[in-house]
Amino acid sequence: MITIIDYGMGNLGSIQNMLSRLGLETIITADITEIQRAEKLILPGVGAFDKAMTNLQDLKFIPILNELVLEKQTPILGICLGMQLLSKRSEEGQLDGLGWIDAETIRFQFKSEDKLRIPHMGWNTITIQQEACLFKEMYKQPRFYFVHSFHVKCKSKETVLATTDYGFEFTSAVIQDNIYGVQFHPEKSHKFGMLLLKNFAELC
Repeated sequence: MITIIDYGMGNLGSIQNMLSRLGLETIITADITEIQRAEKLILPGVGAFDKAMTNLQDLKFIPILNELVLEKQTPILGICLGMQLLSKRSEEGQLDGLGWIDAETIRFQFKSEDKLRIPHMGWNTITIQQEACLFKEMYKQPRFYFVHSFHVKCKSKETVLATTDYGFEFTSAVIQDNIYGVQFHPEKSHKFGMLLLKNFAELC
């Protein structure tokens, strides 16, 4: 069972639909009892960092997520804002993040002559930096769909799972033990996203 955490931020239905196409059993829930029974977790997210952390706090999700992820080693996949929440903090807000990854979330900044738009939106390729279950047997030249104005800056290269070029090389996927995060939207990324979610469900 893959538990998609409903904290009021994210494309929950799109993620569940993609997983259902793979024949995987899923549940979207804001019920702590259901979350406690999770075999795997997905933390989606679209919107503002502080709003997301406030929702997690108000729903009393943070203590149970810390127990599941840090103590019981339950695999979790953060998607887009969900990946940013894994970091310690964000330039977008004032609240602390979950702090599971030694990283901070920072804003894209470009010079006017770079002619690069913010948010970074659309299809882009990734470069896989280390072997991991998430990208096992991934298609050549993997491409994923991005929509974001902030990106995660890791303190250690050991947590950088994949990078993407948009004006400069930024981290587009992270890994630490049972914790995974992707800045892009696998649920909008066709065969590439489908394989990634399949790998998370079956291998990670």
